[in-house]
Amino acid sequence: MQPRNMSMSGVVDLAAVKAAGEAKAKAEQARAAAARQGGADGAVPGAVAPSALVIDVDEAGFELDVLELSHQVPVVIDFWAEWCEPCKQLSPVLERLVTGANGRLVLAKIDVDANQLLMQQFGVQGIPAVFAVVAGQALPLFQGAVPEQQIRETLGQLIQVAEERYGLTGIAVDPAAQGAYGGPAGGVDEEPEGPYDALLEAAVVALDAGDLGGAVQAYKNVLAGDPANSEAKLGLAQAELLARVQHMDPQAVRAAAAARPADPAAQIAAADLDMAGGHVQDAFGRLVDAVRVTAGDDRNAVRLRLLELFEVIGADDPRVSAARTALARVLF
Repeated sequence: MQPRNMSMSGVVDLAAVKAAGEAKAKAEQARAAAARQGGADGAVPGAVAPSALVIDVDEAGFELDVLELSHQVPVVIDFWAEWCEPCKQLSPVLERLVTGANGRLVLAKIDVDANQLLMQQFGVQGIPAVFAVVAGQALPLFQGAVPEQQIRETLGQLIQVAEERYGLTGIAVDPAAQGAYGGPAGGVDEEPEGPYDALLEAAVVALDAGDLGGAVQAYKNVLAGDPANSEAKLGLAQAELLARVQHMDPQAVRAAAAARPADPAAQIAAADLDMAGGHVQDAFGRLVDAVRVTAGDDRNAVRLRLLELFEVIGADDPRVSAARTALARVLF
């Protein structure tokens, strides 16, 4: 299992748009279902015990305990074995940091001796090996008993990406609760649809079919009634980007941009290609430079496209903050 739909570098593709939309919808449904459960004896509604954040997983339970759960909260996977001395150093650190994340992560421990098939599917070459599954997508984190500070930073980045791209804010934790986590909240499939769920689903269906125009219109229909809908805003920005680049000749576009650095249309087209290919900082830097060397309507066109590209990865991304600062410097 290699990372397919999720990328720390911000690669944008059809699968990423679709996965993010589906993950956010599932996360919202799970949170609503948990909130409806109610809490007896003062317990937090829908909450789990801290001990439930660390679970043992085998091949039979992987789909429910990891894949389904990953649509609510990022699941960190610790591949280990009883005979592995480095594993005995790493596992307690992982358990402590995951528990300390207070529901924003879950740790799944997989004994490789008893689960050879899972080890092969993830391409594990040696242990300890640590992966994550987010919205059903797997990605490697690190291998070996790495320093705690590095683990802490990696998990922090994982939490940030899961929240910003997939809307996964985790599961509620009640320190007074008892027992283990029993999988995704019951009744999620029976959750009544929200007023825009059908339109958002239509956008996902259109993306699946390669109908970018249909996806764009579906997202616009949502925003017409709910201008602040974050899922629709993100989906629209990404679908519009993909629609702009799908028929481009990359070689010709990049040649034109290199030959005409002050041509706003050439730089805008190249920046779209940069962004669609996951080269986020290159796209932002190109347009900031174009703003610097243009004026009047040309400068405004470049500036507006840069603002549109900010929406593709979300305003909270640190690369957006850096680009906003750079833009302000050249404008003022």
